[in-house]
Amino acid sequence: MSEQVLAGKTALITGASRGIGRAIALSFAQSGADVALVARDGQKLENLAKEIRELGRTAQVITADLSAEDAVESICTALDFDALNILVNNAGGNSFMSTTEKMRLSGWRKTMHLNLDSLVALTQGVIPRLVNSGNGSVINVSSVAGLRGSPFMSHYGAAKAAVISFSRSLAVELATQGVRVNSLVPGWIETDLTDFLRETKEAEAGALSRVPMGRWGRAEEISAAALFLASDASSFMTGQELIVDGGLSAMP
Repeated sequence: MSEQVLAGKTALITGASRGIGRAIALSFAQSGADVALVARDGQKLENLAKEIRELGRTAQVITADLSAEDAVESICTALDFDALNILVNNAGGNSFMSTTEKMRLSGWRKTMHLNLDSLVALTQGVIPRLVNSGNGSVINVSSVAGLRGSPFMSHYGAAKAAVISFSRSLAVELATQGVRVNSLVPGWIETDLTDFLRETKEAEAGALSRVPMGRWGRAEEISAAALFLASDASSFMTGQELIVDGGLSAMP
């Protein structure tokens, strides 16, 4: 794939201050895209924007908490791009584990809002700009937790499964308008969000025991997959899931 496969394109990336989102933003900029960066930590975004500008690309910082009710409106108002080629809905996460029996519904609602509701709302808000670009690509970051049963994380697994279903439906709706929609599905990736699984050798061994490749994925391996979905290399691909999990989902 050419180094400048995204030359002349614009991208909006949520959860861009760290981990997978940060790696995607850098990869897109290195490939020629101008980017808008969204996250809660403004200072980390500014540091990332400086790196991107040093590459000769435009970087807009939009500090926003996607769990806030007015976040989508503020992002859409602030966004400088009239035409948007790429939307990466990467923001999300999970803050607790619980049996379904003991789980508080407030925790369920919070998880759904962050991982699903805000993703849907932001996508709605920028669809006109994606269509206006004439060549749009929506990349919704899901998780292997949404592909199979997720005991003690039923809330998170359900949210990520819904992301996949939403992506398929939206792909069909937008196919004739020049916008592709796909899900990017990471497995266990070595970021600060999975640090708790590396606190002990036993915890780490347990996490990796069902990964056939026997190691953690790297954020750069996910950004490479995102670059494929954002570029014309995947021009005939929509409504699909691109799974990058070291073989985890292939296990019986």
